[in-house]
Amino acid sequence: MSGDSVPPVLADSVWPAVPSGALVLVPVGSTEQHGPHLPLDTDTVVACAVARRTADALAGGTQGPHGPPLVAPAVAFGASGEHAGFPGTVSIGHEALHAVLVELTRSLSLWAGRILFVNGHGGNTATLDRALAQLRAEGHDAAWTACEVPGGDAHAGRTETSLLLHLAPGRVRLDAAVAGDTRPLAALLPELTARGVRAVSPSGVLGDPAGASAEEGRRATAAMVAAAVRRVTAWTPDTRGRLTDPDRSAATRTPPTSPTAAKGAHQ
Repeated sequence: MSGDSVPPVLADSVWPAVPSGALVLVPVGSTEQHGPHLPLDTDTVVACAVARRTADALAGGTQGPHGPPLVAPAVAFGASGEHAGFPGTVSIGHEALHAVLVELTRSLSLWAGRILFVNGHGGNTATLDRALAQLRAEGHDAAWTACEVPGGDAHAGRTETSLLLHLAPGRVRLDAAVAGDTRPLAALLPELTARGVRAVSPSGVLGDPAGASAEEGRRATAAMVAAAVRRVTAWTPDTRGRLTDPDRSAATRTPPTSPTAAKGAHQ
C-alpha cells in the first residue's frame, strides 16, 4: 500500500476506539497448494490486499453513513477440497465455511453497521452465495465481492504469479515455476469436479506462469480495488448477496476469472 493513509485494522484496535456502526471488510482466502512456486496463502494475500486497499480508498473519500471502514482479520481456511491431493492444503469444507461466515456476521452485526466479505478463492463462491443469501434473509446488512481478474488463468498461472510478484515478491520462487494444464477453465471443470486438481495437473498449476510480472500484478490489483470501491459505494447486492458493479462499461460479456477460479464439488 502506498501513501500515508492506513485503513483501520481491527486486530490493532482497542475496543473503545472501534466505532459503532462501522463498515467491516473481512478478507476470505484459503490455505492450499499454488504450484511449486507460490505460497500456500496466495488467495489470502490477495484478499487481504484488496480489502485493505479498498478500505484505504474508501477512507480517503467522503464518508458515508457507516464512517471509516475497518479491516478484520482474514478467514484463512476455505473450501479447498479440490486441492486435497497436495501436501500443505488445509480445507475446512463447505459446511464448516458456511457456519463460520454465518456466525461471524451474526457477531459483527452486534456492533458493525455493514459487513463485506472480500473473497480471494473461487472454491468459496458457492458457500458465500448460500451463506449471504441466508444472512440477508435474516436482516443483516451483509454482502460479498470477489477478487476478479477478467481473462486471467485459473490457478497459479500468469495471473496469480503476477499478483504475488507485486504483493509479496520475496515469496515467489520463479526458478521453480512450471506450466500446467492451459486449457480454459470451462474445459477443465468437469474433470476438476470429478477428480480434483492433481488428476488434471500434477504440478498443481492450471495455466502458465511464463510472462508474469510485478507490473501486470500492480495493474490487476488496482483494477480489482477500483471495482470493489465502485461496488461498495453503490451497495446493490443481488439475491445471492453479491455486490453488483454499477459501471457497466467495466463489465465484460464473459464471466471474469477469479485468481483461483478452479473449484469443484469436493469438501
